[in-house]
Amino acid sequence: MTTTHSNSEAQQDYENYYVPAQSKWPIVGAVALFLIAMGAGSTVGGLFGGNGPWMLLAGSAVLIFMLTGWFRDVIHESMSGLYSHQMDRSFRQGMSWFIFSEVMFFAAFFGALFYARFIAVPWLGGASNNAMTAEVLWPDFIPGWPLVKTPDGTETTAMGAWGLPLLNTVILLASSITLHIAHVAMEEGNRKRIVQMLGLTVLLGWIFLFFQGEEYIHAYQELNLRLDSGVYGNTFFLLTGFHGMHVFLGSVILFIVWLRVLKGHMSPDQHFAFQAGAWYWHFVDVVWLTLFVFVYVL
Repeated sequence: MTTTHSNSEAQQDYENYYVPAQSKWPIVGAVALFLIAMGAGSTVGGLFGGNGPWMLLAGSAVLIFMLTGWFRDVIHESMSGLYSHQMDRSFRQGMSWFIFSEVMFFAAFFGALFYARFIAVPWLGGASNNAMTAEVLWPDFIPGWPLVKTPDGTETTAMGAWGLPLLNTVILLASSITLHIAHVAMEEGNRKRIVQMLGLTVLLGWIFLFFQGEEYIHAYQELNLRLDSGVYGNTFFLLTGFHGMHVFLGSVILFIVWLRVLKGHMSPDQHFAFQAGAWYWHFVDVVWLTLFVFVYVL
């Protein structure tokens, strides 16, 4: 009886599987990412006659347009009852693989940090039988981390861990707690608590971004810590900057989910959009904790 029932469900999922029509959004998203990459690169490198910021702005606008249209289509399909259990599993697998790709993305940057700190810097100081090479490349180099002096003699100051970074750590940890409370409320069908806790989570994410902006201003104006401040400045701003971008993206996702909850779109049995946003947010929090330890503390 169990086998027959399972086969019947599988057959029903197969028959009801929804195949969407061809969409323009993937190619629009590709154009947006191309403009963002070219704009960011040209802004840093001063290419294209100083038009890099305009390309970056145009790419961001196209990306927002793409996300708005694509989210709208998916929400409409979901609310129309077009998705089956098999489609729901596809969404879960897709989100899982997406988060895995994000893990690999940050692993590459952490790998660069570890290589610079534990291999390249000691070698420049003469470790591992590299004394002769060190004398040729940088005779007066003093190995240590963080590197606050670049080869051209520019000096900077390392960012401390116990000011804004610690405050932002507390903020993100608090946002994970409020999101978990919202998730429990979703499973219980307590819509009022969902709205309150999910809204508070989004607000905490925006507060985090505000303080990170304040931290960057402090770094540039008072510490002389910049993106071009040697390998320390490179790794610091790439890791914290990309993480901040992920916080922004996660807050946008959760804000859209919050709006959908206000419109009554989700139920205790069907709320994968909320789950996907929660997975992503908790992943971002874990990345920040790792970042806080290896970039700020150690």
